[in-house]
Amino acid sequence: MTWVVTGGAGYIGAHVVRALSDEGLSVAVVDDLSTGHAHVVPARVPFLEADILETDRLAEFLRDHDATGVIHVAGYKFAGESVRMPLHTYRVNVQGTMSVLEAMDRAGIRRLVFSSSAAVYGTPHDDRVTEATPTAPESPYGESKLIGEWLLADQGRAMGLRHTSLRYFNVVGSADPALSDTSPHNLFPLVFRALDRGERPRLFGADHPTPDGTCVRDYVHVADVARAHVTAARALAEGRALAPVYNLGSGAGTSVRQIMEAVGRVTGRDVDPVVEPRRPGDPARIVADGSLAARDLGWENRHTVENMVRSAWEARRPPETR
Repeated sequence: MTWVVTGGAGYIGAHVVRALSDEGLSVAVVDDLSTGHAHVVPARVPFLEADILETDRLAEFLRDHDATGVIHVAGYKFAGESVRMPLHTYRVNVQGTMSVLEAMDRAGIRRLVFSSSAAVYGTPHDDRVTEATPTAPESPYGESKLIGEWLLADQGRAMGLRHTSLRYFNVVGSADPALSDTSPHNLFPLVFRALDRGERPRLFGADHPTPDGTCVRDYVHVADVARAHVTAARALAEGRALAPVYNLGSGAGTSVRQIMEAVGRVTGRDVDPVVEPRRPGDPARIVADGSLAARDLGWENRHTVENMVRSAWEARRPPETR
């Protein structure tokens, strides 16, 4: 009995695979390597290089590995870029999720943990976002994740799918230097790449309605996020009741400027960002209340911002300089 992780060669997915393996659970991976890396998939883990839109191949893989359930992490995860490429975002995130659900249905699999996002909330009016906060996404990415949640709910009603969606806030850090965030759009790798090149990192928007004018986010360590997937998967396998959605957030807001100050302390570099215009689709502030996940999944954010920066920096640096 195996948990199949879509997107298991990517940054978050690879951490989920590692967390499942560490718990002694059997795992297999599906990834098209559009943003993932084959070398991060452990040699002992069955790996199908395929697009999740290849429904027939995915269904066959699920059957061949007697899958217990699917942890669906694969997706296009860049809110700002999704405004520029909405059709691509919907193809990957909406049609892709439909394909995963169809493949699961063909294989008779009824358990799914879904990688959702805080982007479904847009810019909330609440100081802390709960699962009851109205959803009002401000980007095609956020819309696509909300549609994914709707698809799961509809499939649950129609076909008895047992599911839960984990709404991530800003996932950062690394649990292993071999598993780094290589995204060309995420804050930490963008700042680190600029420092490596001797350049000033870019800061998008310093005129938001926040204390220092920069976006305020809720940063969570990728290892804690991965651990929540394992707990959710175990609960579904054991038949325990779960809520349809959970926030994975720390409850504390940190501005982008504060993150850059932390990067300066950790790296010993002078971090003096160049201020660029706001990116479309970026909410000014979003901070989570993670109490529901704490109750049902034992969720807690175990890392400080400085810990997150340090682990990400260690994973980003070349091996010879670690």
